[in-house]
Amino acid sequence: MDARIDQIIERLRDVYDPEIPVNIYDLGLIYNVDIDENNNAHIVMTLTAPGCPVADVLVEDVRLAALVPTIEQATVELTFDPPWDKSMMSEEARLELGFF
Repeated sequence: MDARIDQIIERLRDVYDPEIPVNIYDLGLIYNVDIDENNNAHIVMTLTAPGCPVADVLVEDVRLAALVPTIEQATVELTFDPPWDKSMMSEEARLELGFF
């Protein structure tokens, strides 16, 4: 895997939905992180619910997190296909939130 993708993922682990005490990566909200030949990052993500009141803030936080060294631009694509569900969370996130 590209080391820059690892850097982006580490930075995504610092982004939180203000209503949930788990980072968005471990929540399973990030579906894909890709970097093209022009050093542009593209992230596909979802939200826990389509009507999330902080959607714009989260999308911008994700875009900014992707701007690691050598990344020229970052775009975030918001999708609801497939819809998010609790099974997408990491084991650590499920434990943190009490979903065993």
